[in-house]
Formats: sequence, C-alpha cells, structure tokens
Amino acid sequence: MDNTGDPSAVRPGALRPETLCVHAGLEADPVTGAIAPNISTSVNNVLIPGEGAFSADGVADLADLPFLYARWTNPTVRQLEKRMAALEGTEEALASATGLAAIAGVFFTFLKAGDHLVVSDVCYAGAAELARRILPDYGIEVTAVNMARIEDVEAAIRPNTRLVHLESPCNPIVRLTDIAAVAALAHRRGALVSVDSTFATPAGSQPARLGADLVIHSLTKFINGHGDALGGAVCGSKELVAKVRSRAGVYLGATLSAQNAWLIMRGIDTLHARMRMISDTAMKLSTFLEGHEAVDRVIYPGLSSHPQRDLVEAQMTLPGGMIAFRLKGDMQDAARRMAGRLKVVHYAFSLGHQRSIVVYLDTQEMMDSTFHLEGRQLEDYRAFAGDGIFRLSVGLEAAEDLMADLDQALVMPG
Repeated sequence: MDNTGDPSAVRPGALRPETLCVHAGLEADPVTGAIAPNISTSVNNVLIPGEGAFSADGVADLADLPFLYARWTNPTVRQLEKRMAALEGTEEALASATGLAAIAGVFFTFLKAGDHLVVSDVCYAGAAELARRILPDYGIEVTAVNMARIEDVEAAIRPNTRLVHLESPCNPIVRLTDIAAVAALAHRRGALVSVDSTFATPAGSQPARLGADLVIHSLTKFINGHGDALGGAVCGSKELVAKVRSRAGVYLGATLSAQNAWLIMRGIDTLHARMRMISDTAMKLSTFLEGHEAVDRVIYPGLSSHPQRDLVEAQMTLPGGMIAFRLKGDMQDAARRMAGRLKVVHYAFSLGHQRSIVVYLDTQEMMDSTFHLEGRQLEDYRAFAGDGIFRLSVGLEAAEDLMADLDQALVMPG
C-alpha cells in the first residue's frame, strides 16, 4: 500500500472507506519515521533552490508550491486536505478556519455582481444568512427554494445562475435533496453544484459521486467529533479547488491553524467507527422516541417513517447521528424542563460531538431570524417541524442511558 499522502494513491476504489479513514493521506515523518502526523506550527518556511518557484507569481495552484507561508499552505493542514480529498473521492481539498469560511470561500470565488445563486431554503443558519443578507449587497441575486422539489429548482435557475448550493440532510429538519437530480439539472443549465454534507459525513454520503462539483464540511462537527476544534473543508476537482484557494485561501484570511488540523485528523481516524456506532444508537433512540407517549413525531433517515425513505436508501450508506422530533403539548415549556432535568444529554447548541446534544428550535423564531419562509415553503417547513422541533445530535453514550435520560426528562409534571 502506498502511504505517500497522494489521494490518487488511495482512491476509494482501491481501499474501503473504513481503511481510508485510518490511512488516507498519512505521511510518515521522513526523519523519525513517526506515523502519527506532526504539528508544524511555523508560519514561514525557507525557500529551497531547485525545489520550486521563489514566488507564487504565475502558479496555477498554490498547493503545487513548496511550503512558503502558512496562510497559503502548511504541512499539517496540507495533510488534512489530502485526507479529506481521499475520503470524499475527489482530486483535491482546501481546509479553512470554519465550515462557514468554506461556504463563504465557495460563494465569493464563483459568484460576482450580476450572477445568481440558487440556495436551499433550509440550511445551516450561517450559510442561509450569508446568502440572503450579505451576497445581495455585492450585486449577487439569490433565490431560496425547497431543494426537495426538483421542479422548484428548475424554475429558479436563470441564464445567469452560476451556483446551486444545497444541504443533504439539511439543518435542522433532516430533509434530503436528490443530489444526482439537482446536479444533472444544474449542469445542463451551466451551473456548478456545491453540497454541504456536514450532517451526512463522508461515512454516510459522497456527493461528488452523485455529481456534485464541490463538497463542503464543517469539520468542527462529526469529522472532528470531539467538540474541541473549529474547521471547514471544500473538496472537489483540482481546478475548482485551486480557484477557491487562490481567492478565498489567500484573501479572506480564514486559515485553519495547524493545531486544529491535527486535532481534526485525530478525529478522522475513528470517523467510520464512530459514525457506525452513532447511527446504530440513533436508530435505537429514534425508535424509542417514536413510541414515546410524549412524542408527536420523529424525523430520522433510518426510520421507515421518514418521508423520503427511498431517497435515503439510494443516497446514504449510513443514516447518521441527527434526529429531529416534536413533542405533544407546549414545547417551549418542555424545553425548559429538559434543560433542567437532563443528566446525560447536554442541552446546548452545536452538534457532532462525542457527547449527545439537544436543543429546541422554535419555528417562528427560525423564520424571523434566519429563513423568512412564506407560503408553500413555510408549509413545507412546518410539515417537518410544526411549531418547533428538538434537534438531537447523538453521541457515543450507551443507547440505554440516553433513552433513560430522555424518558425522565420528557415526563409531564404530575
């Protein structure tokens, strides 16, 4: 097996995903032979005659240069990029300081004044607000649509549409988009497709294999898996990622630190094992919740009751660790009770950690603050979320302990 770190040497066709998580992109230290990745914290690297250009002038891809300056490339960060490319089955990847930085990098690389973006009407709040509040200030037109309705996507695409951006499953209602169908449609109309696959992870879905041009991750979440490092990534062809690196990687300044890259690579080693365990636990937990007397509805890709079950089976290899559920009665009151009663599950924002996390998301508050949906789009959201939902990120605890903790927290006052 070739462990040189070249993603082409360990493509998914050569090694299975579980093995890729452990071996892809690893480079043994050439001096000590150490297998675990080093942390190179140096901002500067000396220029070595004969090993590359002495400046970046005229270079098509900064990643092809020797290491010069850490804002462009860093040895530890570069190793993470190679590993992410291998996991997603793409030629290249760019790491960034956060997942939102990766999304911003894609938007500000491929969109300019006069261009049009089609974005999922339900997605990560930072992405939704960046698209709908900030991009129009730069002369970029934005249309938000329910990506689960392919006819709405087709109707939204214009001659100046340059990018279609979606999430699958989407945050927070765990609704899927048919990535292959959207990609085929967008490509026929000359637009690129970017997919935020944070909820799915590479263990659950590989959007590039379904036709996506760019795959985006918040590495902060399941890929890191320990809740202790921020990071993001954009995976895609060498040509497209080089464009993102030369613009966003250089000029937006959202560079991932070497320390965080090292922590995220530690998480990648166990990604497949963790996601399999998390998915198994989430399946048990969602089944338990679906039968609980206090629960009105559960939305989880692994359940036969998920409204897009056929798409789940066609598009996902693991159902993942995100559950949405609604309760009977006053959910605001229930949220307060849960925050005070939960002993194992943490009542908090964020997701994808080793510890289970739940939070209540009120529909009207989500509309007022982020999504601003009306008419049919609001009806589509409410079909999943009702007046509000609890978003549960499943961790590594025993399923029985999570069920017991949620059960005692859900009991109505006598």
